[in-house]
Amino acid sequence: MQSPATAAPASPYSYADIADLASAAPIAIQARISRAVALKPAQAPGVAAGHSRFYVEADVVSLIRGSGPLAARISYLVDLPQDAKGKAPKLKKKQPVLLFARPVAGAAAGSSSTGSVQLVAPDAQLPWDPATDARLRAILTEMVKPGAPPAVTGIANGFHVPGTLPGEGETQLFLDTRTGEPVSLTILTAADGSRRWAAAFGEIVDGSAAVPARGTLAWYRLACGLPRTLPLSKLAGTAPEDRRKAASDYAIVLGALGECTRTRKPPVATQ
Repeated sequence: MQSPATAAPASPYSYADIADLASAAPIAIQARISRAVALKPAQAPGVAAGHSRFYVEADVVSLIRGSGPLAARISYLVDLPQDAKGKAPKLKKKQPVLLFARPVAGAAAGSSSTGSVQLVAPDAQLPWDPATDARLRAILTEMVKPGAPPAVTGIANGFHVPGTLPGEGETQLFLDTRTGEPVSLTILTAADGSRRWAAAFGEIVDGSAAVPARGTLAWYRLACGLPRTLPLSKLAGTAPEDRRKAASDYAIVLGALGECTRTRKPPVATQ
């Protein structure tokens, strides 16, 4: 076992950072930069303040995710932050990068010429390092497993019912997902006030299911997809007191999940 002093460096990106990009990108590529040209402001409409746009050609090292042919050398545009003095960063020849992209209609992928791709976000080029690469591959492995947790987009509906003993109760919340697949939360309160909760990914609501561990796809879908407060309008027909208990139960879930830590802005969802 490695000691803390000799342990391999961790990825500079959080689980959510990589999962955001992996969720949005039909293509993930490990590549090495062959050529990079900083575009003049007139050639870079819409670039954010404090950023510079580059035209980049890169050699594909590995197609980590994607279907269909891809050229050995690809081209794309990327917007990267300038330094404190307003200077554009330098992209060196053979610099290893991770790219999160989608195909460009009509691009000559699979031919001997350069194929074009479009990054899923203006800055969806990350410096490659072994830890980030390993995290990406682990996330993609989770995403393609049968029954993989779908993206959570909100609360569909729910209810709270008191138990048979004073203090007991159960809250069930049914979630909206991007694919329409069912996901639900169950929070049980015992007579002594203790609470336990579980998430069910599928048709069967299982109150004894394990709480998703941080740094897993199930955790990411919940921690990064759930609203920060329970929309009480989704508990139609529930008494005001029971709505308040449901909101309290929901806060327990959010507290257990913890923050969806990000170091970068996620791509805008396109589907």
